[in-house]
Amino acid sequence: MYGAILGDIVGSPYEFDCNNYKAKDFPLFSRRSDFTDDTVMTLAVVKALLSTRGQDDAAIKAALVHEMQQLGRAYPDRGYGTHFVGWLYEDAPQPYRSYGNGSAMRVSSAAWLAKNMVETLRLARLTAEVTHDHPEGIKGAQATAAAIFLARTGHGKEEIKAYVEREFGYDLSRTCDEIRPTYHHVESCQETVPQAIMAFLESTDFEDALRTAVSLGGDSDTLAAITGSIAEAFYGVPEELRQECRKRLTPELAEILHRWESAH
Repeated sequence: MYGAILGDIVGSPYEFDCNNYKAKDFPLFSRRSDFTDDTVMTLAVVKALLSTRGQDDAAIKAALVHEMQQLGRAYPDRGYGTHFVGWLYEDAPQPYRSYGNGSAMRVSSAAWLAKNMVETLRLARLTAEVTHDHPEGIKGAQATAAAIFLARTGHGKEEIKAYVEREFGYDLSRTCDEIRPTYHHVESCQETVPQAIMAFLESTDFEDALRTAVSLGGDSDTLAAITGSIAEAFYGVPEELRQECRKRLTPELAEILHRWESAH
């Protein structure tokens, strides 16, 4: 979880085209570094999946809806999309065919709790489907989760790249230097997940992965959250960055993160 949350926090000052910083030499943290909806929903998914381990799809989806609504309403001004805000306050919320990149930024715990790739893809699908039931929304979540699962189970970058290209059809041929000049703010999975994976593939360590992701521009907090979630599984997260992460969360959110560390 640290990877996704740190990516969100580090990328938050540079979100939107007007704030993008297309280089890697930026301050990792500043007074504007704060958690957004990416962190809130990542931790809501954590709560739901921890409480329903071993249960069926219906129970998991019900828990996801409950926890996402509950935590989202507790943190209402964190940058949610318009359709998602409506979903948060519905009495009987239904998925709305979204292919936004929110399904990919919140999925990381599915890959850590799963015992194999089949379960990884199942849990990723469930976390997406409660809102993002468009095929591209589901694919973005599954591709991200698959990359995390492969990274945490000892697979190399070439194996991860080959699997994502083969199973999900994403084009991972463009380098970050090729992506960066024309990349702009876009919130679809199909235009965020491949770029986030490339930032991880080109990185040299965890911090460099975040810097590379932010340097691409676009929806920088979500892009870095996706990159960071994969990079954590591959490199681990330095303790000093874990401390920076914890101190930027509210006590409630920090407690969920602590429960995750203790349970998984």
